[in-house]
Amino acid sequence: MKINWGTAIVISFVCFISFIMYFVINMSTNKKYDHDLVVEDYYQQELKYQEDINKEENAKDLASNVSWQKTNEGIIISFPKDLESNNIKGKVFLYRPSNKQLDIEISISLSNHNLLIPDNSLLDGRWNIKVDWTYKNQDYMYKTDIIY
Repeated sequence: MKINWGTAIVISFVCFISFIMYFVINMSTNKKYDHDLVVEDYYQQELKYQEDINKEENAKDLASNVSWQKTNEGIIISFPKDLESNNIKGKVFLYRPSNKQLDIEISISLSNHNLLIPDNSLLDGRWNIKVDWTYKNQDYMYKTDIIY
């Protein structure tokens, strides 16, 4: 049987559309490919974005900023040594882009200038760290992405 060029074009369009429909249906029904928003209240967070920028600018004005270090015990978040550790209050957010069930929120309670996030709380992979803290009524923020 001989196929002319018009029939070949129609067959190739049907094959292409079938291929695309297979992937659309597969991606929308398979729980393995289920992805969530970064945060549930995305629009409210967006309205407060300028406040976050101001907090980050405040942190850049410090003599030394927050830093982190990976150890065998976990991640140690170090706050500036020139500040009194008992006046530092706030929260540490660890966001896991691949699974929101793994997200962690820790309140900052320091006896020295270091905060330990235990190794058993963290899985290998990418984490976004956001340290939102206050020192003597001045707000600061530190953000970074790490591979643990």
